[in-house]
This record gives sequence, C-alpha cells and structure tokens, in this order.
Amino acid sequence: MTTTSMTTTRTSSRADEVRRHLEVVGVDVDAEHEIYHEDAVLEFPQSRERFEGLASFREWRAQYPGKVTLRPTRIVGDGDVWVGFVEISYDGGPWRPAVAVLEYRGDLVARETIYVTEHFEPPAWRERWRAR
Repeated sequence: MTTTSMTTTRTSSRADEVRRHLEVVGVDVDAEHEIYHEDAVLEFPQSRERFEGLASFREWRAQYPGKVTLRPTRIVGDGDVWVGFVEISYDGGPWRPAVAVLEYRGDLVARETIYVTEHFEPPAWRERWRAR
C-alpha cells in the first residue's frame, strides 16, 4: 500500500469513526463516550460551559432530562482535527444546525467543542448575491 493509500484509508476510517460517534449521541451512552480520552474536555461556547474529564460529562449526559437526536450531514477533517456538521433535535422539536469540532490526541478525542444554532430568515438586502 502506498503512503497516499494509507493516508486515504486512515482519513476514511477517522471520518467513519466521527460519523458513528455522532449517530449514537442520545442513543447509546456507552458507545457515545468510547471516542474520548479520560482527560478529555467538552465545551459549549454559547453557554460558556466547559467540562473536564470524561467521567464528568459522561455522568451528566446519562442524566440528561430530554431526548437528543442528531443527524450527521457532513464530516470533514484531516489529521487531528475533524468537524461534524449535524442537525440536532431536542425532545422531538425542530431540527437545528449544529457543529461539533473534535480534536484528537493520538487515537482518541482530547477536546470536543459543540456549537448549536437556530435557523433565521435571511435579510432581504443580500438576496441578489444568494445562490439560486
């Protein structure tokens, strides 16, 4: 196998791993946490929350009072940084765009930063530049 083939295989495998991780969020709490280092950090910039250590965020996720559903739409990355673009729904509510940035250290995630947004109507003044 050439270096390019090996790199492509590793990249494809990592993308598959990130997709599987996102697909099991809210479905299988054990599988959801297999991807992290024990000292991993999880951050939510909108709420200014930071959780240090797999045990801390695994425990609160297991206690989460609602139903979270993710639909991965795109996975991109290379090397140690991967980004999962997803749609997220809380308790069967409307789907919202979200992004998960996963930073690897070796074979496991050392830091995940999650951004959840809301849809909004585009401003009329930009209409002439929008893709049709």
